[in-house]
Amino acid sequence: MTNINITNFRKDIYELLEQTIKYNEPINISTKNGNAVVLSEEDYNGLMETVYLLSVPGMKEKLLEGKDTPLEDCIKEDEVEW
Repeated sequence: MTNINITNFRKDIYELLEQTIKYNEPINISTKNGNAVVLSEEDYNGLMETVYLLSVPGMKEKLLEGKDTPLEDCIKEDEVEW
């Protein structure tokens, strides 16, 4: 995570935002009243999807079970009924 004060962030805002988008590197901006974090939209959407999935009852357990399932025990993608 890049740490920067608000003055330097203001000076280099375009370059910093482009780097955040390109490399998904969050920026921690410090001010005298506290800090703020800037994320790429991709990172933000990923976090929101994770929060949503973990809010569904039983989903966490299903995800962990699926993660531990060997590939040879899985059905082929073209056999999945969507």
